[in-house]
Amino acid sequence: MFRLVTVEREYGCGGGVIAAQLAKHLGWNLWDKRLTEEIARLANVDPSAVRRCDERMDSRLYRLAKTFWRGSHERSSQLSGQVFDTDCMMSMMEQITARIAQEGNSVVVGRGAPFFLRDHPHAFHVFLYAPRAEKVRRLLGEGCRESEAEELVDTVDRERIAYVKHYFNANWPTRSLYHVMINTAVGNESVIETILHTMQLVQGQPKATDYEPPRVPAI
Repeated sequence: MFRLVTVEREYGCGGGVIAAQLAKHLGWNLWDKRLTEEIARLANVDPSAVRRCDERMDSRLYRLAKTFWRGSHERSSQLSGQVFDTDCMMSMMEQITARIAQEGNSVVVGRGAPFFLRDHPHAFHVFLYAPRAEKVRRLLGEGCRESEAEELVDTVDRERIAYVKHYFNANWPTRSLYHVMINTAVGNESVIETILHTMQLVQGQPKATDYEPPRVPAI
């Protein structure tokens, strides 16, 4: 029986809204903004610091500087104690995801969840996408200016590609991870119906995958 759903999504396709509607329908916990808040609580940092690291790489300059500082154990300890970065976030995300998996009855949005939960027999994995025009349309409906919407659609997913490549040594999306991939242009209700119907069809059948990513790098 499925007790977890991970929702990976292209930026602007409505994945966050659909995940929230799915969680409400199932009566399950939604881990989206809640993930940001929980990581911020555990790290004792402002949620804005977590959002800056959310599914994107630290700057090249910062990563080069961190590599230099790692040459000294003492300096590395000082650095890790003072700076919250994507490495920190990923380490905490791995721990939180394991806890979510134990609790069950949760819909988890992005943040590498399908990779962390790839071997969990009760996790159902969804990837949502949409044509560029549909993504821009949705963002305009949320109040974005057209130029801003187009820029976000063209750039955010490139950051996610780099993030997944670095931390999981995988292409994004890794199609073998997902039970179903859906074009959200068909409408939110149709997407949710498709997810629920597919969950029923494959209920209790563990999904085989040929992908085995490396462990998250130690800080």
